[in-house]
Amino acid sequence: MTAAALRVAGRTAGTAAGRAVTRLAVRQVRRGALVVLAVTVGMSTLVAATYATTVGDGLDADALAALARNPAIRTLFGEPVALDTAGGFTVWRTGTVLAVVLSVWGLLATTRVTRGEEAAGRWDLLLAGRLGPAAVLGRHLAVLAAATTLTGATLAVALVAIGTPARGAALHAAGLALAATVAVAASALAAQVFPTRAAASGATLVFLGLGLLARMVGDGVAPLGWLRWLPPYGPLALTRPYQDDRTSPLIVLALATVVLSAGALTLAGRRDVRDGLLSPAAGRPPRLRLLSSVETFAVRRILRTLVGWSSGVGAYFLLIGVLTVSLTDFLADNPHFADLAAQAGFAGLGTVRGCAATLFALLAVPVGAFTAVRVAAFAAAETDGRLALLHAGTVPRARLLTAEVGTTAVGAAVLVTVAGVATWLGAILVGADLPLRAAVAGTWNVLPVALLSLGAAVLVLGRAPHGVAVLGMVPAAGGFLLKVIADSTGAAGWVSWLSPYAHLAAVPQATPDWPATAVMIVLAGAAVAVGVADYRRRDMVV
Repeated sequence: MTAAALRVAGRTAGTAAGRAVTRLAVRQVRRGALVVLAVTVGMSTLVAATYATTVGDGLDADALAALARNPAIRTLFGEPVALDTAGGFTVWRTGTVLAVVLSVWGLLATTRVTRGEEAAGRWDLLLAGRLGPAAVLGRHLAVLAAATTLTGATLAVALVAIGTPARGAALHAAGLALAATVAVAASALAAQVFPTRAAASGATLVFLGLGLLARMVGDGVAPLGWLRWLPPYGPLALTRPYQDDRTSPLIVLALATVVLSAGALTLAGRRDVRDGLLSPAAGRPPRLRLLSSVETFAVRRILRTLVGWSSGVGAYFLLIGVLTVSLTDFLADNPHFADLAAQAGFAGLGTVRGCAATLFALLAVPVGAFTAVRVAAFAAAETDGRLALLHAGTVPRARLLTAEVGTTAVGAAVLVTVAGVATWLGAILVGADLPLRAAVAGTWNVLPVALLSLGAAVLVLGRAPHGVAVLGMVPAAGGFLLKVIADSTGAAGWVSWLSPYAHLAAVPQATPDWPATAVMIVLAGAAVAVGVADYRRRDMVV
């Protein structure tokens, strides 16, 4: 065979290998991509389609001006733009929420199929072939970018079909897709820097959290408006779809994606397989604290993560406490917006305690996510082989999982306590009538919903450990979306009843619904018991 023929054969083999890697990446992310596509398109079209019945002509110019000026509204929900149109109202109601959903999915999917697969050893043979680390990573990034692009394109078509202007729909959809792509690129970069999936995911979550904080501060404080140019969430507000239709903020997101992706691809070829640029220092003294038992080891594993989550939750609810007076005063002066909030599932915002009770319901989403992520980390430790030696010893598998579940439940209790104290401190700063006991009671009221997520995650761990993170968040995140959509569309009462949020009392404005709380706790405990039993009986998953 001639040299030219060998070169042709080599290129053909390399092309075939690239296609195989692409098909692998598609198979790994297709289910999650379809889920977020359905949520994004479904939620947006429902809000746009019901605009005429929920809002209609009830917004006058003075009310819109007051809404745009209110710092609390701008900080929590973004700058109101073009609310007198179905498209503008849809962007304001759903834009930030969907951007967070898409970017978090992109984060988790990226670290799972890159750093997670590599750390588990499933890339060893793959990287021994014709494709190097940068090529394999590039194929995965292309698939993930295509998934977010498909979501954006489908959303744009759906919004145009509903009757909103095409340019505004395209800009809004492109912004959401680019925000998710920025998260994908940032996750890929973190996966090259950190040697574990958990560390890479945590670093990217910090990046997204800071980006969301920059957007909130930039929207609420006029002199710091320049913060909205920081990706991934700030530029979405600056596009002002359905009114100004600016494209320059999208260029910022695209450039951020290119820079982060280029950095990830460059670093992929400059590190060892299964390693990161920031590897643990070799030869350091042993750290034996909290290693005396399985239970103390579970505490050791959760401490750093809990500190990070507590910082983020505390900062957000401190801001909630500071904004309560401004928000309640605005809604008292503009009752039509209070009615709109009630239709969307946010009733009782007219008083400080009612406002706190309504916003405390949001706390169940991050705390539920925390519980699901912790159980998912336990599942990842199993699939990566880090639990093999423990399972080969005398410690029962059920005890390992029970210790993890116990510390996670305590961690969730810590998070809701931090949120209550932070809200109380913020209320003190502005002179709001929200005692510490009332604030903590309100945050503890949502803990059963987070425990349902914990129970769901453990139940899934016992049967399908690869789906722990997504399915574990269904009670908290899925239940919240179901409640909002049901209330916004006037769905049948039984639809809203399916959500655990429908059974939460408005604490501290009202007394807790103890029977409903007990039922949720019992259901969570039953799910944990079944999950532990299934986990003890099934084979290890690698």
